[in-house]
Amino acid sequence: MELYIIRHAQSENNALMENQHLRVKDPDLTEIGVQQADLVAIFLAEASNLEDLVRKKVTDPARQAKHPHRITHLYCSAMHRSLKTAYPIGEALGLTPHVWLDIHEHGGIFLEGEDGVITGYGGMTRAEILTEYPHYVLPDTITDKGWWKPENGREDIPGCQARALRVAGALRDRARDEASRDDVVAIVSHGFFIDCLLKAIWNTSPGNGYYHWHYNTAITRLDFVNESRFGPFVGTRYVNRVDHLPEELIT
Repeated sequence: MELYIIRHAQSENNALMENQHLRVKDPDLTEIGVQQADLVAIFLAEASNLEDLVRKKVTDPARQAKHPHRITHLYCSAMHRSLKTAYPIGEALGLTPHVWLDIHEHGGIFLEGEDGVITGYGGMTRAEILTEYPHYVLPDTITDKGWWKPENGREDIPGCQARALRVAGALRDRARDEASRDDVVAIVSHGFFIDCLLKAIWNTSPGNGYYHWHYNTAITRLDFVNESRFGPFVGTRYVNRVDHLPEELIT
């Protein structure tokens, strides 16, 4: 099974820099973010998959053929910036995005006041998501009250790491299943959670002494290999790749 991990495009909160007091609980994409999302979608649909190309000899005529990314399944979190980033990707690839709640960003939906008080919010409701993205597939746990429990406030880091372990386990199970081991899965997630997920997949969690950076719409590619002379393993093809973006859009 192949896995493409994509960070969402630039959000309004990402662009604030020093003005963190202006943060909103569930930010939209910026104009730059919309461009980033469109470009990563075009890249995944049209660019040559170099990881397939490199497996062929330089004299092989097959190198001249198109080598698509062949993504078969697309998932995103229920956060607005992830939902919106997934939209052009789904359109370009002809795939319906499925919302996977466990791949949301660390913390959940919350705001911290100047007094340090944390207030939790429900996030986008089922009706709000389906009004903007009527074809998305949502789990039943997204209701008319949203998907995040306000009483949870802000999720702590161990809670995020536990989610990452669940997602890593689900991915390993999928890769071992005969019916899905040839899937090519793309998930649109978030910077801190992606770091936790990679550590969980690589069995280095919690691993707080180092961090895997991901720029907006950066792509990481992993292969779950079940049968080889090395036995089962996870191969890392690349991390934090932004070849699809011009320099002025790298954020």
